[in-house]
Amino acid sequence: MVKPKRRYVCAACGSVSFRWQGQCADCGEWNTLAEEAPATVFSSKHNLSSGGRPVVFEALDDETKPLQRRLSGIAEFDRALGGGIVPGSAILMGGDPGIGKSTLLLQAAAKLALSGQAAVYISGEEAAGQVRLRADRLGLAKAPIRLAAASSVRDILTTLNSMEPPALLVIDSIQTMHSDQIEGAPGTVSQVRASAFELIRYAKENGVALVLVGHVTKDGSIAGPRVLEHMVDVVLSFEGERSHQYRILRSLKNRFGPVDEIGVFAMEGAGLTEVGNPSTLFLSGREQPIAGSAVFPAMEGTRPVLVEIQALIVRLASGATPRRAVVGWDSGRMAMLLAVLEARCGLNFSSAEVYLNIAGGYRLSDPAADVAVAAALVSALADRPLPGDSVWFGEVSLAGEVRQVAHSSLRLRESAKLGFGRAFGPPDGNGGGTRGGGGKSYGALAMLPNLVDRIMGGE
Repeated sequence: MVKPKRRYVCAACGSVSFRWQGQCADCGEWNTLAEEAPATVFSSKHNLSSGGRPVVFEALDDETKPLQRRLSGIAEFDRALGGGIVPGSAILMGGDPGIGKSTLLLQAAAKLALSGQAAVYISGEEAAGQVRLRADRLGLAKAPIRLAAASSVRDILTTLNSMEPPALLVIDSIQTMHSDQIEGAPGTVSQVRASAFELIRYAKENGVALVLVGHVTKDGSIAGPRVLEHMVDVVLSFEGERSHQYRILRSLKNRFGPVDEIGVFAMEGAGLTEVGNPSTLFLSGREQPIAGSAVFPAMEGTRPVLVEIQALIVRLASGATPRRAVVGWDSGRMAMLLAVLEARCGLNFSSAEVYLNIAGGYRLSDPAADVAVAAALVSALADRPLPGDSVWFGEVSLAGEVRQVAHSSLRLRESAKLGFGRAFGPPDGNGGGTRGGGGKSYGALAMLPNLVDRIMGGE
């Protein structure tokens, strides 16, 4: 009998190797290869081209039932999901340890259970008594949640098949689940993939909304095989800094709604509370404007969020090496913006240290932040405060042009709602500087030198 070959699967990219090595040859990640159980070899009589059931084909114009979403009772959680929980959907939630994943899901399950819908919470990491202690601290001890501590997928599915399918099934976490049909310890690539497949199949066949909690690696990505993110319908990331009170639930993948939608929460003693107006978290409460501070209307999915961008310029003695430090934004993009300001606007940053910070621990990836960052840098360099009632947005090209960005009207409406009467950004399609639905006045910036002139001129 031929001994089956050992297979090693990369947890980052899913590539297969027949010998272990420290670095994956495909993606270049280190220490991600894990041994997988050998595949079953079928003889020639096991032909997959016969013996199966016929597949029923449908036309694209056939009628499809509209999605019937279930509201969890937590508006920010429903917003991140695209409007509510879809029955039969598989949701994967990742986040750093201790960030509040279990707390949020326990609150969502309790809200559903109190509204008359069955909710099952299965913990593979904590005992049932530990979960009860958390529920008692959150004031949810009376919620009719069906709670269990188990890690065997066979035991879980046998129990679920003997009862009415619940509306919500929470598995905390998928890395602790174990299938006796696969060799290997819980958390290995083969175990995570097989356990998730069985649980997702149960959810699809019975119309159960399944939430899988996933561990994350040191770089913030979800641990386990990459195929896990392809198997589920929704991937959520629960983000936040331990030193800050707020938490952001971000949608990274959603087959039933918009991507990059966010829900904002605040961690308090009684659990996670919703933040209806997240802009108040990221704007300082000072009364007088200071140099180097600009307000930027960012877009998170369909929600505009106003954040404060802070810059500090420190002049150095000749010969000293200047430092560049960025928190909450791409350092490479700031280096590009500094080069454009020097080449196109004649400003000198080469002999100064540059510090940039996004207030509140917020992280920006919106390219429309270029103009706001440039305004903060020029304001700090000139030591001239920007108008306190102004917002800045727009993308900057290498030629110094200020390009149009998406959702300008939403950004302006949110700014006007919070009392900002002036806005500076790219010109509209007609070349004008007035935008409807925004603040009281709008200043068009066709080129980056226009921004420098307005700040230096005290506008």
